[in-house]
Amino acid sequence: MQNQLQPIIVNKQTSRWHRFDSQQAINEAALERILAAAQESISARGRFSIVLAGGGTPKSVYGLLRNAQADWSKWHVYHNDDRCLPVDHADRNSLMAREVWLNHVAIPANQVHDIPAELGPVEGAKAYAATVAGIDTFDLVLLGLGEDGHTASLFPGHVWDDSLDAFPVFNAPKPPSERISLSARRLSDTREVMFLVTGAGKQEAVDNWRNGVAIPATVIAPATGVDVYTFGVELK
Repeated sequence: MQNQLQPIIVNKQTSRWHRFDSQQAINEAALERILAAAQESISARGRFSIVLAGGGTPKSVYGLLRNAQADWSKWHVYHNDDRCLPVDHADRNSLMAREVWLNHVAIPANQVHDIPAELGPVEGAKAYAATVAGIDTFDLVLLGLGEDGHTASLFPGHVWDDSLDAFPVFNAPKPPSERISLSARRLSDTREVMFLVTGAGKQEAVDNWRNGVAIPATVIAPATGVDVYTFGVELK
């Protein structure tokens, strides 16, 4: 079951909040919306560009996508951030997405664009900026929310250069300290944003967001607003 609340505006971002009663419900709703967005984009433009998030709830959704029916040949896959670790490290977002989903569907290999974070934050960010530079507006960006209010690798108290499409991250408060992230401006250049927020540990961040505190998640501000899918937190 889904309950939808009134939109909230913070930091020029309009957020629409959706509350689900179970993990299965939020997973299935996210799956349905992703597949619908893909179909709409392919019908309108002949392709579908999606930016993936890391984390447990996205992983569950990717597991559902693995068995879904879609025109995979038209999908183009990107990532919102990744950790500067070897390509086969268990904590790489790209490895998780490949193992759970991407290796099992017929998306052409040259249409799956991992962040080359193994090159290190500076060189990897330069390389990924070049990869996304030729993309106009993304079709769908998936994002999570950290307990501190961060999203992608946009952390509280950090400064990033929004003139860049992708930027190096140093001294991240969560290990590993070195990462690569798409910028807030680049993540906002999309037709649709879906935040997936689950677990009681996110309650303070959700409260801050809904009470108008400018946490990092609020700098993602596409013209169409963002949809926040939630389970396990109270929407006060």
